Amino acid sequence: MAKKSLNNIFLSASIPYVERDRKYYETADIVAIRDAVRALATVVVPTCHLIWGGHPSITPLIRFVCDRMKVDLKAHVSLYQSLYFEDKFPSDNFAFENIILSPRADNLKDSLAIMRKALMEDNEFVAGIFIGGMEGIEEEFELFRKTNPKALALPIASTGAAARILYDRNSGEYDKRLLNDYAYMAMFRDLLSTFL
Repeated sequence: MAKKSLNNIFLSASIPYVERDRKYYETADIVAIRDAVRALATVVVPTCHLIWGGHPSITPLIRFVCDRMKVDLKAHVSLYQSLYFEDKFPSDNFAFENIILSPRADNLKDSLAIMRKALMEDNEFVAGIFIGGMEGIEEEFELFRKTNPKALALPIASTGAAARILYDRNSGEYDKRLLNDYAYMAMFRDLLSTFL
């Protein structure tokens, strides 16, 4: 379990599925989602603690970045996963020493709610990054803002999907770079510089 610290960064990200709600898929930029996740991990893992709820399209990207770093992953990375998905866990999950498994409920929605509650209660965050995604990203954004009201919340609108919807709801409060800057490494280094 991640220790409470001043440099926990929450990542909420996924690649929308075409068979799900089309409002997410139609605006999603899959290349940008992947680039943003890789850039975020590259920037924050060496000096911060990156924490996310496992998603099969995101965890392998983070593992790819971490495999090339010489850092103590246990001190820098934590993955939360619901036992609801136990029979579908990607092998990448077990590359991380800090994998926190939450109990399964009778259905997907309740299982995810249990995992998200544990993730937010176990950790204090200085920032949350929201990339691409579907309704789960919107739900995690609201939960994050409620439980971490003083933390920086960054919906990366250039990745489209749920992140773009979140940005558009309150665009006046966000840096305009979130909308059209694809130089993710430089952007994250700048916007998260206080915590790095």
